[in-house]
Order: sequence, then C-alpha cells, then structure tokens
Amino acid sequence: MAPHPPRFITPEGFARIRAEYDQLFGGERPKVVEVISWAAGNGDRSENGDYIYGRKRLREIDRRLGYLSKVMKTAKVVDPAGQGSRDQVRFGATVELADEDDQRRTLTLVGEDEADASAGRISWSAPIARALVGARIGDERVVRLPTGEKSYEIIAISYPG
Repeated sequence: MAPHPPRFITPEGFARIRAEYDQLFGGERPKVVEVISWAAGNGDRSENGDYIYGRKRLREIDRRLGYLSKVMKTAKVVDPAGQGSRDQVRFGATVELADEDDQRRTLTLVGEDEADASAGRISWSAPIARALVGARIGDERVVRLPTGEKSYEIIAISYPG
C-alpha cells in the first residue's frame, strides 16, 4: 500500500484544529457525559430524550475527536512565512489572479483541513491550486474546471511575515 501524501497545514490551521479538539475534549464532551449520567439516573431510558440525544451527541463528538486526532498526528506543519522562494506560488501563498475578463480574485493555498472557499482559502490539492503552483507574476495558467477551461494571469504573490 502506498504511503499517504503529506497532509500539509499552516501553523494557524493547526492551531484552529488543536483549539477545536481541546474545546470538544475538555469542554463539551464532559458536559454531555454529565447530562447522560443524570438522564440515565432518571429511570426508563427508552423514552428519555436527554439520554437519547446525549448519547447521539456523544457519538458525534467522539467521531469528530477521532478525526481531529488523526489530522494532528499526520499533519506536516509548514510555515508559509519561511518559504524560501517568494517569487513563485507555493503552499501558503496568497495569489491575486485575473481572468480573461479582468475579473480579479485572491486565493490563499492552504491545507485540505483548513480550506474555506468562501474565505478565499483553497486546498493546495484543488485543481486551480495545482495549476498555480510554481507560477510567477505575469505567468498565465489554464485551469480545467467543471464549466470548462479558464485562463488566469498571476497579478501578485505574497506570503505572511
């Protein structure tokens, strides 16, 4: 079986995942366990909404904790501020693009677990990100999208720090 590709993540993304894990494990989970214990002491569990909902929520929390734990174990934290080649698009870069109609958009290439397209953070493994990696200012890249091919010119590249 082939090894999994590295699961790159920025320090900020790792901190967000760690904070969610800590909040669930140290905050929400103990409260739900307490509610389940209290509800179980009230007798008949078959029609006890607090007990039934509590057990369901506990399973959801445990599933999420397992996922977050796996992410943290396999994550390779890469600090974009330490990127050596700042004139090319690499992991962690913020890129300003212009399409054929001069419509501009700004994207930041981040790890899969911290991607949020509505905030302009796209996974470095997304088709548009893969097309941009290695590009320099002034380069043009063609991206194959579900709606067809689209051409983008790289207007600016920046890294934090």
